[in-house]
Amino acid sequence: MNKKTLSLKKLTSGLLKNGMKEMTGRSRAVKIREAIEKILREEREPLLVILDFGGVGPIDFSWADEMVAKLISRLWGGEYGDKFLIFKGLNGSQAENISVALERKRLTGLVAGPGDWRIIGSLNNYLIHTLTRVMKKRHLTLRELSDEEGIGMNTSGTRLLNLYKKRLVVRVDGMEAGKEEIHRGRQFVYQSLLAS
Repeated sequence: MNKKTLSLKKLTSGLLKNGMKEMTGRSRAVKIREAIEKILREEREPLLVILDFGGVGPIDFSWADEMVAKLISRLWGGEYGDKFLIFKGLNGSQAENISVALERKRLTGLVAGPGDWRIIGSLNNYLIHTLTRVMKKRHLTLRELSDEEGIGMNTSGTRLLNLYKKRLVVRVDGMEAGKEEIHRGRQFVYQSLLAS
């Protein structure tokens, strides 16, 4: 999977000519979201976008709702294909406004920090638990999750598939991931976005 880091500071300086660092208002958010969407649509291969908020000023709710929540909603809807998004460089205030915008629409985002990660927004406890296992192990199959958690294969498969549909993990064919295990049918390996 290809990986691209987008600095919001650089992106906004090219799009918004007034030099303001604040991420406020829907009209400003639309310009930034459309620039990011253009990148997502042009890339044909699976892509992980790391959206860096370093050096960016305050974010208000309307900006977070228009830019972040709408972008994640469209990611979940499959509008951009096999694309993934991680946030980095968020301060507490920025994370809080983005989290509220995501929670109101029952969406989730992944925030990466130095050597750690967390989610913002809304995610069921059992999916948080499953995501934690994937992030810790770096990759996991539904059989491994089922055996480790003592849950049925259907349950583990549904949990991992939901994390993939929410673009919180990557799904690759078992043979591509180097899993040589003999099995019937197709087996997917679910990988941490941080391992990509």
